[in-house]
Amino acid sequence: MKAYLIPKTKLGRWSLGFIIAMPALFFFGSSFTNSLYKSVPAGSTILKDIIERPALALTMLLGMVTGISAFIVGLIAIIRQKERALLVYVATSIGMLLILFLTGEVLFPH
Repeated sequence: MKAYLIPKTKLGRWSLGFIIAMPALFFFGSSFTNSLYKSVPAGSTILKDIIERPALALTMLLGMVTGISAFIVGLIAIIRQKERALLVYVATSIGMLLILFLTGEVLFPH
């Protein structure tokens, strides 16, 4: 079994692209906090936050969706297409950590 750094399959490249987009979307979305929505308070629920601060909330939600997508697509690439690229394993691991974090936030809110 030979391991590579760069993905060889299309799904492996998609997984890598999703995981690169995730922090970019988080950074872009968090920049709205101090610029666009400085005087707007946060909503008490996700739905209220989407209504009151749509660009911030939707950008952050899209970042979470890309992280989850990186996990799913990376897992499919590893299992079905036998992808062995190190970066796909890293992208899948980061997506799994995001899912664990979101599960913790849902089960034990603060």
